[in-house]
Amino acid sequence: MREQLEKLKTDALEAITSACGIEALQDVRVKLLGRKGELTSLMKGLGALSAADRPVVGQLVNSVRDEIEAALRSALVTVREQAKLERLQSERIDVTLPGRFASCGSRHPVSLIIEEVCEIFAGLGFSVAEGPEIEHDWYNFEALNFPPEHPARDMQDTFFVDNDLLLRTHTSPVQIRTMLKQKPPLRIIAPGTVYRCDSDATHSPMFHQIEGLMVDTAVTFGDLKGILTVFTNQLFGQKTGVRLRPSFFPFTEPSAEVDIACVICGGKGCRVCKNSGWLEILGAGMVDPEVYRHVNYETENISGFAFGMGIERIAMLKYGINDMRLLFENDVRFLRQF
Repeated sequence: MREQLEKLKTDALEAITSACGIEALQDVRVKLLGRKGELTSLMKGLGALSAADRPVVGQLVNSVRDEIEAALRSALVTVREQAKLERLQSERIDVTLPGRFASCGSRHPVSLIIEEVCEIFAGLGFSVAEGPEIEHDWYNFEALNFPPEHPARDMQDTFFVDNDLLLRTHTSPVQIRTMLKQKPPLRIIAPGTVYRCDSDATHSPMFHQIEGLMVDTAVTFGDLKGILTVFTNQLFGQKTGVRLRPSFFPFTEPSAEVDIACVICGGKGCRVCKNSGWLEILGAGMVDPEVYRHVNYETENISGFAFGMGIERIAMLKYGINDMRLLFENDVRFLRQF
């Protein structure tokens, strides 16, 4: 048995030395030290030895097993270190190579217009006011001179949440909420998201508006025209023509629609302006006294005006966009232009 153990040790050490890779070393371990391994089989023969030889041979078996396990551990360390070096060599990074370019996002055209409009009116003394998008019928309609059966309600195409709650159809309710909290004088603009049941190339069921309100003593229609002229000239250029046409809105009297000279043809007439040379950009007018009564203002001593514009329409005119749906499709090819 001693000869067998010596031969087993010699063969094992040679096998460990010649083994290539971790898997080959694991095979050697199983072949020698596994449950059915060669050394395990020899250890089962200890019972056939005499009582005198058994301790001596047992000690030799343990010594051989220790040598084999030590050789295996040493070989595994060497193989793993070699594998690590090879991996580092194959996976090394050349830090002199240029890095991958990470493209940056851009501001959405609607956000750009909102910021620019707010900045212009801030320079004219207006502050920004906000309100909820889920609005009560009283703020959205009744306080703005839309009685329950008023035909102008049909123009709004409203999304109702229940009988009294709805998705606001304009940001005018912010004006009502502000007037209920604050007495004149006041100058505010109210940017925000609004909702109407409408969808085509020039309309969206969700879009953005900015509405403005100025209330003070001796405010005239001339003040309204002057402020809107300054606004349009700063937004579209100093040479942009401006005109006001009579119109109707339930919460203003008199009312007007504001046109600018077509930014595409310069007022000469084209397909965009339908050869008229003018493009409508917003509605405005003097606040109806009935609105003041709803917010408990004294109508004898004050006057004011209100105006409202669709941000998507302004963006389409300023950037030459021909389909409003492009603003909501999140196509990177479109958005990166801004």
